[in-house]
Amino acid sequence: MSYQVLARKWRPKTFTELVGQEHVVKALTNALDQQRLHHAYLFTGTRGVGKTTLARILAKSLNCETGITSTPCGTCGACREIDSGRFVDMLELDAASNTGIDNMREVLDNAQYAPTSGRFKVYIIDEVHMLSKAAFNSMLKTLEEPPAHVKFILATTDPQKIPVTVLSRCLQFNLKQIPRPVITGHLQQVMEREGIAAELPALQLLARAADGSMRDSLSLLDQAIAYGNGKVEEAGVRVMLGAIDQGYLFGLLKALAARDGADLMAQAEVMMERSLSFDAALQDLGVLLHQVALAQAVPEALADDLPERGQIIELAQQFSPEEAQLYYQITLHGRRDLNLAPDEFAGFSMTLLRMLAFTPEAMGVTAAPRPQTESPKPRPKVEARPAEIAAPAPQAKAEQPAQPAPVAPAPSQPEAAAPGEIDFDGDWPALVNKLKLGGMARMLAQHCELQGFDARRFKLCVPEAHKHLLEKSYQERLGAAIVEHFGVPLKIELGIGVVSGLTPAVLENQEKQVKQAQAIAAIEQDPFVRELVENFDARVIESSIKPIQ
Repeated sequence: MSYQVLARKWRPKTFTELVGQEHVVKALTNALDQQRLHHAYLFTGTRGVGKTTLARILAKSLNCETGITSTPCGTCGACREIDSGRFVDMLELDAASNTGIDNMREVLDNAQYAPTSGRFKVYIIDEVHMLSKAAFNSMLKTLEEPPAHVKFILATTDPQKIPVTVLSRCLQFNLKQIPRPVITGHLQQVMEREGIAAELPALQLLARAADGSMRDSLSLLDQAIAYGNGKVEEAGVRVMLGAIDQGYLFGLLKALAARDGADLMAQAEVMMERSLSFDAALQDLGVLLHQVALAQAVPEALADDLPERGQIIELAQQFSPEEAQLYYQITLHGRRDLNLAPDEFAGFSMTLLRMLAFTPEAMGVTAAPRPQTESPKPRPKVEARPAEIAAPAPQAKAEQPAQPAPVAPAPSQPEAAAPGEIDFDGDWPALVNKLKLGGMARMLAQHCELQGFDARRFKLCVPEAHKHLLEKSYQERLGAAIVEHFGVPLKIELGIGVVSGLTPAVLENQEKQVKQAQAIAAIEQDPFVRELVENFDARVIESSIKPIQ
């Protein structure tokens, strides 16, 4: 028996086998169970998401010998003939090669006759947007008043090209691109059923290359099996796809974090010597920077099974959020301009040099100080309990935020210690500015409120809206910075609770708003500006006004 490609072999034959389109499956299943049948259906979506597959399953549901059902038996004559494409009362028409009015007239003339063996005549027209204007016009009368035994199922990747007169006569379903984790899971199941060994990172690469298309992912999987001689391994898939080894990208970002221009260029030259695609490198670098920004803002959004999760969390601590956003934008612009560069290496290296040269401060953005990238100095011991910070320790993988006990509502003033015990007046915002912190640990400090302190402990509270900042490593760095500042052992208690609202971040924002209001007022009161407004109907665009720092 000849080999059958995976995309055909594992093509879904029932609604329950179809993955990634639950919203459409639910609507069709309910309609079939309730016998609420429409005469024309339109499936839209990008290539390989299941439009034609859904059309065939729907045709079986309408013509199954057990009756109209959402669960066709798959074994009766009608079901087997539809699966094999031999059902006499089902016509599949490719509109891309049958665009003329003569083809459509032939179809419509034949539609007037009763089915030969089935319950309904089903006409599946793929890429229906390719029909000519005359062909669409000839369809309108039949679509408006179709014979009771006829069902039209239209499919297209470009619904914008279909006349609204046709759209209004169809029940439309929009099929979405299939998420990468769903594609990866399906590929794992296929490999298990095929009895072929496959590495998870390799399947994740294939899912990403498929760009939301299940059919493309299965075709690429076929190619990967052949390339790997019966095995699907990450290294082989990367070579096959021309994907970039993530080690190069992590090396680039680590050199960038250390402001080591020589190392940065050395990494780029190694990539050039290995003839790697710089367009693909910039694409993957953008993906990595997106994951870094995600780890900074919403760490729990990173997938637990992401192979590089630990390295991404580590990088997130080496860049400020402003830097991650800036480098992401530079990467996008660098990829866009790659074709305009003297050569690809020049365009790629200039993108890296631009990252090295520009900082958020140079772009007019107030960024939190960068965390130190040198080897950490020994830190004083910080006492902790389960709900508090733990002693600093290197983490191979970021842990989930600690679940501290709720803290009581803040009093109007912190509970100050007796004079002379530690050199601190209770001004938490001023202390935060003195602490040696950067990145997410600094953000945690800025969103904390001091609710009490003495010579032995600091009691800090984080509002519910910022509880995601309570990543254990951020707590440890904040606690160590406080202890290092005072030079004495301290117990740092961090919890979630109600705050008065006057955290350093809020105070800083209020100060910015005051300065902004003062700047706007100064501009509006300027005699020249007032003359323009009064005599020329000019308008002050407040968003363009920036206070002088």
